[in-house]
Amino acid sequence: QVQLVESGGGLAQAGESLRLSCAASGLTFPFTIFAMGWFRQAAGKEREFVAAISRSGRISYPDSMKDQFTIFRDNAQNTVYLQMNTLKPEDTAVYFCAAKAYAPYYDPIEQVHEYDTWGRGTQVTVSS
Repeated sequence: QVQLVESGGGLAQAGESLRLSCAASGLTFPFTIFAMGWFRQAAGKEREFVAAISRSGRISYPDSMKDQFTIFRDNAQNTVYLQMNTLKPEDTAVYFCAAKAYAPYYDPIEQVHEYDTWGRGTQVTVSS
């Protein structure tokens, strides 16, 4: 069964950058069968879509995040990344990685309920 482990979170000051990683393990199929996504959940709020990348590499972001976050994947390393720039205190949240097996090849997946597998999350805290 595939497992996802996020890393790279921590404490940052406003304006700084962080890069999150999500490594997949336990694969019995190539990593390329998975569409991948990043979500975040701040305290007391619902889980929020941050970025998605399809099996083909097509990318999707919410309009509010497209200039700040970059998602990319390294299929040889079974890893997806989230580059976060110009961090703000409101970016403080637990960031989760998600995978959907056998997603449509060209479609990034934006909906929480469509994902099969989730990591446990990594905390990002941005101070002002």
